[in-house]
Amino acid sequence: MFIADYDSKNFYDEMFSSEGAPRKSYDFLKTKMESLGGLELVKRSSSAEKALISLGITFTLYGEGEQQERIMPFDVIPRIVPKEEWSGLENGLKQRIEALNLFLQDIYGEGKILKDKVIPRETIESSNGYLKQCIGLKPPKGIWIHITGTDLVRDGLGSFHVLEDNLRCPSGVSYVLENREVMKKTFPELFDKLNIRQVYDYPYHLRSMLENLTDAPNPVIAVWTPGVFNSAYYEHSFLAQKMGVFLVEGTDLIVENDKVYMKTTKGLRKIDVIYRRIDDVFMDPQSFRKDSLLGVKGIFEAFKKGNVAIANAPGTGVADDKVIYSYVPKMIKYYLGEEAIIPNVPTYLCGEDADLKYVLENIHNLVVKAANGAGGYGMIIGPKSSKQEQEDFKKLILEDPRNYIAQPVLNLSTVPTLIADKIESRHVDLRPFILYGKDIYVMPGGLTRVALRKGSLVVNSSQGGGSKDTWVLG
Repeated sequence: MFIADYDSKNFYDEMFSSEGAPRKSYDFLKTKMESLGGLELVKRSSSAEKALISLGITFTLYGEGEQQERIMPFDVIPRIVPKEEWSGLENGLKQRIEALNLFLQDIYGEGKILKDKVIPRETIESSNGYLKQCIGLKPPKGIWIHITGTDLVRDGLGSFHVLEDNLRCPSGVSYVLENREVMKKTFPELFDKLNIRQVYDYPYHLRSMLENLTDAPNPVIAVWTPGVFNSAYYEHSFLAQKMGVFLVEGTDLIVENDKVYMKTTKGLRKIDVIYRRIDDVFMDPQSFRKDSLLGVKGIFEAFKKGNVAIANAPGTGVADDKVIYSYVPKMIKYYLGEEAIIPNVPTYLCGEDADLKYVLENIHNLVVKAANGAGGYGMIIGPKSSKQEQEDFKKLILEDPRNYIAQPVLNLSTVPTLIADKIESRHVDLRPFILYGKDIYVMPGGLTRVALRKGSLVVNSSQGGGSKDTWVLG
């Protein structure tokens, strides 16, 4: 059996227990893979890859002064999450988003959490994502965070932790939907046998959530993209098409009398709701960055006056800050009176003297990240770095301690992954997508990102990672 030599190398493996027996949720999948054999699995993997290439599912890789269009690597062996385990994650994600929404409402409003010194005021006001222009803002229905992608990881004991929150323009849901369609064609017999919860209706939930933001009958909705050169442009056009709404760039929009209009061949058409996939500060050169060529002059004022709804609301980026992330369990306790269902990864704040001293002395054993870094950039993994890299990073930390956090190196869980013609263990994370409308909806599953490089703990596509379909059992 070609799976017999599988070795998880002392990490928590999601398919096999430490004794080597398959976990209950994976029992049928293991039997099926063994009955197919290695050659047939490789053949089906090749077919799945060709299907994804034909769909044109790409992302843009930036580096060395150039841009490269890439196909997102895909692994054909699914990741399975049992029903009971998912139920706990779902409750924990709803709790987290509710608390984060109350936090944003508070810091741009009365600021009670700052007055009560649960979070230092200077920590908030020094964040790159904190926008003073949003003070006093009241978004429609009191909702700031409409679409969230929360990154989860398992530790060496198999327990889930929140690694970070993505509340500005979280991406990756198009891969989830396309991966599922390809898997249905690749393994139809598994879908017949297993009760796998559906994800195809995400665009329906997304559109319903956007419609909820306005009282306008038959609202006109648009997805606002920075354009074809953005790394997630495929997803922007994909979601607009699936929802049956307009896809617009800044040059397609104009503000007149504090109302937002789309330019059409038949004249101007009023826009009621915008799902923005553009960063806060590039939205409006009149209110934020004056050098923005992507924004629309006056759109922020139109939003403040309630003439257009925008998801996510401007100002949410402060909660993307990895320093602010460390306070989320305290937010949950403060606003909801509850303990966090899904814990954070233990975090050291370099802006605090005792933590800074510890980080500098132990950088060889820690993961250190920039507070506003993304894509696997602006970080160092201590045990995998050289002495010189560590010394260079220490200098960066000392230049701006507030901008860095550190965390222990987690032994991320592993899952079986097809590498060439062999099944090997690879590390993964999970990004579920949460929608906050009339109710809070959590997509059953999400984007499983897999580190395809052997031994790598970095799952980002920009760093050689790929994706898997995530099956939540019903």
